[in-house]
Amino acid sequence: MRDPRGLYDLNSDVVVPTGLHLVAALTGFADAGGAVSQFSSYLLDTLDTEVVAQFDPDELLDYRARRPIIYFDQDHLTGYEPARLSLDLARDELGRPFLLLTGFEPDFQWNRFSAAVIGLVESLGVASTTWVHSIPMPVPHTRPIGVTVSGNRSDLIDSMSVWRPHTQVPSNALHLIEYRLQSLDHPTVGFVLLIPHYLADTEYPAAAVAALESISASTGLIFPTDELRAQGREFLARIDDQVAENGELAKLVGTLEERHDAYMEGTTLRSPLTDEDGELPSADEIAAELEKFLAFRRGSDDEPPLAS
Repeated sequence: MRDPRGLYDLNSDVVVPTGLHLVAALTGFADAGGAVSQFSSYLLDTLDTEVVAQFDPDELLDYRARRPIIYFDQDHLTGYEPARLSLDLARDELGRPFLLLTGFEPDFQWNRFSAAVIGLVESLGVASTTWVHSIPMPVPHTRPIGVTVSGNRSDLIDSMSVWRPHTQVPSNALHLIEYRLQSLDHPTVGFVLLIPHYLADTEYPAAAVAALESISASTGLIFPTDELRAQGREFLARIDDQVAENGELAKLVGTLEERHDAYMEGTTLRSPLTDEDGELPSADEIAAELEKFLAFRRGSDDEPPLAS
């Protein structure tokens, strides 16, 4: 195998602290509800980011399968948008830095690409790796989006994974990276969002919110979600109107609700809001956590912003 470092160019002007979380979301595989594409676009549009490593699309992408966009202005070409796959340094809403791997899923050289990412994880001293993707499932939109959790984070698997199948699935590049990081005992977790199958071909804002919440549960990072939540409420209101006007669709949703609720009654899933005994935190415990949050935020105000 050729040197994996030849797949990307490093930006020597960016200083990356050690011990950061790595968050990954690559488009190109079963992006039900547009969860990954919305998640990636939202973070890149709302957060300050700097490129740490830029991957070479000529090495990794089949242009005929996923053609780049070129702009045509009446009688001439005005611009060309090559596919992007990069590792960026970003900051969450509290100003805490983390690494963000976004862009296209490679068509070629998966072994070399996974070795390149793992090499960056090791050289940058990454603390944990978390990634998300989504698949269509026969679940109703009237219930919270569930997740299947993989990796070696038993705390997250026990508290969040609603479906734990024994099955074979078509893999993607991040599956391979997770598999190899596990063999290195690197803390890694993958979240598969279970999206209502009848909304799989839409841009479902709740899917992006679920992706952000999953990343927060794994890393403690905080992201702005007000805009997405507002879009989600409007989207669901339109869906509910359509269901109310269509008897067959209403029957379908009702059947899915019954199956979903019966399944959830049979699980031993523990809410992440409760302690080991299933008890909710007391008012004093909530106040203590809030005080720690505010103290951290006051401290983060003194940190310098990312260079532009």
